[in-house]
Amino acid sequence: MKVILSLGRLEAYPHSMRVAHVITRMMIGGAQENTLSTCQDLIEQFGDEILLITGPETGPEGDLLSRNAGAPVPTKCLPELRRAIHPLSDFQAYRAIQQTLREFQPDVVHTHSAKGGILGRLAAWSLGVPAIVHTVHGAPFHPYQPYLVRRFFQWCEWYAARRCHRMISVADAMTELLVAAKVAPREQFVTIYSGMEVEPFLSANEHRATMRQQLGYSDDHVVVGKLARLFPLKGHDDLIAAAREVVKRHRNVRFLLVGEGMLRQQLARDIEAAGLAAHFHFAGLVAPGEIPKYLGAMDLLVHTSLREGLARALPQALLACKPVVSYDIDGAREGCLDNVTGCLVPPRDRERLADAICTLVDDAALRERLGKRGQQQCKDRFCHAAMTRQIRAVYAGLLGKIGALRA
Repeated sequence: MKVILSLGRLEAYPHSMRVAHVITRMMIGGAQENTLSTCQDLIEQFGDEILLITGPETGPEGDLLSRNAGAPVPTKCLPELRRAIHPLSDFQAYRAIQQTLREFQPDVVHTHSAKGGILGRLAAWSLGVPAIVHTVHGAPFHPYQPYLVRRFFQWCEWYAARRCHRMISVADAMTELLVAAKVAPREQFVTIYSGMEVEPFLSANEHRATMRQQLGYSDDHVVVGKLARLFPLKGHDDLIAAAREVVKRHRNVRFLLVGEGMLRQQLARDIEAAGLAAHFHFAGLVAPGEIPKYLGAMDLLVHTSLREGLARALPQALLACKPVVSYDIDGAREGCLDNVTGCLVPPRDRERLADAICTLVDDAALRERLGKRGQQQCKDRFCHAAMTRQIRAVYAGLLGKIGALRA
């Protein structure tokens, strides 16, 4: 039997809401930073009651909550909620989310990520939660999966979308992808770019001299950075292959890899085998608040991920006045405008990737020009406060409809 949650608190709307966010895990990553910023803003800007429901973070990517320097967010960690698919534990996670929501009695449930997104929406729908919202940070299905796996994830998303009132895409490209896959109709989607604290990135170059000295770079070095987990489909292998050609032409180029993950040892071996050990530096796991300092040390950023909603690394680099070279996938062109704020390259085209990097390495004036344009473009579009206002307006619109129906 469906349990219908009490709608009595809607009488206080729009002055405050009770909002539960559900996400599979809170590792250091773009979706997680987006979610945490939204929760903090809802508390600080609007006085909303927030509960963040998540699973344990046990991977090498790091725990974002333990490194959070901002306002604390009430959190419920469910041991049953894990990234890997397992029918029994997934059912247990569903029941645990359902029970947590029943106790919290939210006006809004906002889900993120594949596992948390599906189980969270199903649990919220079973309880009659007034407003159910899901953010598409990146599609869980992609061409690099086996066909049957891809079709299974498409079906799961289709099923969950019918138990959801609104879908938020972090890029128009995500809407196009999910509409084409018949996950949900276009009218169910709205695009809200993933926001962040822009000021630290705008002042990133204040740390340039200190960070370059700390990392062992001289004034003659041109530093090509990459911000990404050391994880499959993040394209580190393509960057290493392109670096061989780049270094042949420019011995002064250095590559700075910021991030940690399961491929650390394999990538180190690949770099050594390519004779590039002197040109690469692993910065390891870096807290989000430290990213602007590392961007300050860079001269340009390269993004070679093969699947991504709209990587936060792109606007972060542009806010720091650094041009970008990115594979032209998913929402990349909504952050990087080709020949305006950086260079777009066809995915897996290592030759053109090397050429694009060399073009920017060759021309400091071009780097400065593209970086300044990017900074101007991103200052307002990727502000976290603007993101949260738009998200809360989605909540208000859904709850307002319910209020009108009940009036």
